[in-house]
Amino acid sequence: MDLKRGQDSAYMFLEVENNPNFDGSYFVRFAEVGPPRLLTHVKSYERLPRGEWCQVTGWCDDPDQPLCPAYAQKVEDSGAGTTFIIYGGNWGIRLKAETHAGEWSLYDEAQWGEGYLSIGEERDLRFL
Repeated sequence: MDLKRGQDSAYMFLEVENNPNFDGSYFVRFAEVGPPRLLTHVKSYERLPRGEWCQVTGWCDDPDQPLCPAYAQKVEDSGAGTTFIIYGGNWGIRLKAETHAGEWSLYDEAQWGEGYLSIGEERDLRFL
């Protein structure tokens, strides 16, 4: 993730490269509503309709230390009013179920990568 402040510090720019963690790439701009906050968990509705708490970490291109912090930042969303953008490193974020005890790995099929997430409700986030 490449985070750049706009000229008037009102925008964040998010860039995620195509990589082994996430098949795709993004370069998007969001109007900031609040500051970034360190994040430990998100409630995901991807696999279970009732949702599940997932651990989240940032992922970057450093082969020796790919883990980096994950953040949530409140931004304006033209379709939803405001939302929280969940982001990490230049290779996006990585998630695993809260109960998963294994180490973070690109090769663990119980984990998955995303470029970033948009979460509408703060109640679906756990901060550090």
